[in-house]
Amino acid sequence: MKTILHLADADTFYEQLLDAHVGLSAAESELLNARLILLLANQIGDARALAECIEAAKGSDK
Repeated sequence: MKTILHLADADTFYEQLLDAHVGLSAAESELLNARLILLLANQIGDARALAECIEAAKGSDK
């Protein structure tokens, strides 16, 4: 699992992500996030890597 920034243009991606949520209700925003997560998980396609990412995300606030 990559934990060092690996995104070529992280600022642009972040802007696109924020822009995608403009005008959405909280429920619509959550649905967009869920759809995006599933699409990105499909791109990764590796169950072990996805499980590691889930565990890393769960522990990120500790």
